[in-house]
Amino acid sequence: MNIFRLAGDMTHLASVLVLLLKIHTIKSCAGISLKTQELYALVFVTRYLDIFTDFISLYNTTMKLVFLGSSLSIVWYMRHHKIVRRSYDKDQDTFRHVLLVVPCLIFSLVIHEKFTFKEVMWTFSIFLEAVAILPQLVLLQRTRNIDNLTGQYILLLGAYRSLYILNWVYRYFTEPHFVHWITWIAGLVQTLLYADFFYYYFQSWKNNTKLELPA
Repeated sequence: MNIFRLAGDMTHLASVLVLLLKIHTIKSCAGISLKTQELYALVFVTRYLDIFTDFISLYNTTMKLVFLGSSLSIVWYMRHHKIVRRSYDKDQDTFRHVLLVVPCLIFSLVIHEKFTFKEVMWTFSIFLEAVAILPQLVLLQRTRNIDNLTGQYILLLGAYRSLYILNWVYRYFTEPHFVHWITWIAGLVQTLLYADFFYYYFQSWKNNTKLELPA
């Protein structure tokens, strides 16, 4: 494992911990899209179907369990916790996420490296992760109310993907025959979706002002 992969994993983990901190400690999910969290839960469930059949390393299995458990916990908190669910803005979080799931499933059935159930589901998870942040970004544009923890959560998610791109570049030049077009293209699309948020986040940081996205 290279430093970019490790940094990407730790940044991804940090984003989840920041979100859990907000939900568990403050007992609020204001500004968080349940639609995005449900998509991420679906991403991890379909990606880690091999968790009990293919052992790679203790680190790999632990990270899989952490992301599965945390994503499902976040969805549970937002849907069922008697206090947290009251802060969920259902009226603003109206992005029809089925419009993301269905095309990603169709693409994975057409574009894949091997036509097996696990491989198709893994490809589906890659495509879905690339666009899963869209409901969250739409919600933030509608409410224009971004607290510090929510902003840090999204920043860390974007940083995680950026670090993974550096990981792929590093592996391309150091490992023979390392070519994964599906993950590369999906990862680039995902990173570009964060570009606008990055711009306004660093503008607010530079000017020491409250983070707001344009309507």
